[in-house]
Amino acid sequence: MRFCIVGAGAIGGFVGARLALGGNEVVFIARGRNLEAINAGGVRVFYRDGRVDAAPATATDDYAAAGQFDAVILALKAHQVAAVAGKLAPLYHADTVVIPMQNGIPFWYFHGHGGHLAGRTVEAVDPGGIVKDAIPASRILGCVVYPATELTGPGTVVHIEGDRFPLGELDGTTTARVQAVADAFVRAGLKCPVLDNIRAEIWLKLWGNLTFNPISALTHATLVDMCVDSHGRELAAQMMREAQAVAASFGITFRVSLDKRIEGAARVGKHKTSMLQDVEAGRPLEIDALVGSVVELGRLAGVPTPTITAIYNAAKLLDRTMSSEMIAVRAIPLPSS
Repeated sequence: MRFCIVGAGAIGGFVGARLALGGNEVVFIARGRNLEAINAGGVRVFYRDGRVDAAPATATDDYAAAGQFDAVILALKAHQVAAVAGKLAPLYHADTVVIPMQNGIPFWYFHGHGGHLAGRTVEAVDPGGIVKDAIPASRILGCVVYPATELTGPGTVVHIEGDRFPLGELDGTTTARVQAVADAFVRAGLKCPVLDNIRAEIWLKLWGNLTFNPISALTHATLVDMCVDSHGRELAAQMMREAQAVAASFGITFRVSLDKRIEGAARVGKHKTSMLQDVEAGRPLEIDALVGSVVELGRLAGVPTPTITAIYNAAKLLDRTMSSEMIAVRAIPLPSS
């Protein structure tokens, strides 16, 4: 298959490299030093066991010149998608699928949802419905991203853990196109189950992300530190209980218990969440897709979310402070006495 990866960050670099090594043609839409590095030497992925993958790929910053693809993967943060959504049309042929790989409640959540909310825009994620209007719902395959990765340099990714990318049609059917994409992922050494309820899987991933990401951004704690500390664990659990109630109002149940979800995060170890990495780098935070969207859905469903809302407001203030002051926030080790 021919894949276009829009965004050559940690996840985009990882999935693009694996797909290229699996025999697919991969072209990245990238900019600056990432573009130069990929064209010079492809993408390198470093693993915990010392293995290094060097994947052949090319990159361009010209959507019109890239050609047409069987699948377009949007490997951007949720707040970055609106800027590119209107540029994607030249990448499509008649049967091209679009695979958004954003964390949180996706812009397409109410596409084909049914009920009185069908077709509604998730304003926290997609203000004004810009992305929803630009990307045809008929092209979209839902996806949940489980690997933890870090971009350590141009064209260089460190794989922390995980290899699952569940996929699903928005209406829950199993089609030839979703199976073809899943098969390509599997040939690339990735786990890619085709699900009949991709929204439930999105909520399961979000259940942890909406808690651990903003807590870590505000406290600089790693995953294991949050989970073993009694205060951090209780704060995470309270947010997760509120989110569980919101999800239930939309017919979503979780296949694992709250305690097991926290324990799973703890097993990842001293990993900095993506939001903490963004705080330390001075980048905009993905707070609306991960947390603001749940506040919005809670409001739509009439389900109170006091703890989630408080953490959301605090993280939004941090984001605004970083942006207005043009600063990054890092924990600086004290000198030993």
